Amino acid sequence: MALVEASWGLGDRPLKLVAPFLRGDDVEAMQVRLGRLGFDCGRVDGVFGSATAAALAEFQRNCGLEVDGVCGPLTVRALEVNGARTGSGPGVATLRELEQLSAVGKGLRELRLVVGHFGGLGPLTRQITRGLRQQGAKVITVDELDPSVHATASNNHVANAYIGFKAQTEAGAGVAYYATPRFESTGGRALATRMTVAFRKVDGLVAAETDGVQMQVLRETRMTAVVCSLGPVQRVVDAAPAITEAVVSALASWATSPATAAG
Repeated sequence: MALVEASWGLGDRPLKLVAPFLRGDDVEAMQVRLGRLGFDCGRVDGVFGSATAAALAEFQRNCGLEVDGVCGPLTVRALEVNGARTGSGPGVATLRELEQLSAVGKGLRELRLVVGHFGGLGPLTRQITRGLRQQGAKVITVDELDPSVHATASNNHVANAYIGFKAQTEAGAGVAYYATPRFESTGGRALATRMTVAFRKVDGLVAAETDGVQMQVLRETRMTAVVCSLGPVQRVVDAAPAITEAVVSALASWATSPATAAG
């Protein structure tokens, strides 16, 4: 299904709000164009949900088109014509994230955080939570397999950042943040970069890398979010104090400059 969804280009099919939601590169391309014109689809995720439908209808209304909520040939043409006049700016989704990041305080004491894991790393996340709370951060934890539960908890907590931990069998560490071919989370990339640098200093964690992906929990969260894949589990649990120190240090650094990938 993912390969089929990726094959659609904008204009290849009519786009509208249906159940289940339409997904694909064409939806993402429409969201990017709407965002650059100031119509807020929410996160650019390639999913035609209610926020995207509302943004599309508002665009049609502003252009004098029939407000039918369907992105067909006339609407695609209007997006192309209006987009040519505005250039390739960052878009409303990026600007909204930058505004959110500007409200982040100058230290951990100002942060609202969610720390979660998807099984096997409870001892690690408990230590990390304690370490962050000792620095004054307001932290809640999530211990669930379902990524949507993590995202919902984070959104309800109005968190500044979500940090998830995923166990892997192979040795190493990877930190993922949300990115598509046309959009990336500025705060996510900045935090992921800091996490990766910090993990490389932990004995036993090899080949720490940063990667922009379209993971479900990263797509559904409405704030800076990263997922750390660590393994093997026993080695990670043994190194929990050092990993905790690395996470706390990375978050403290990110809080002082949340839109900058290094510093």
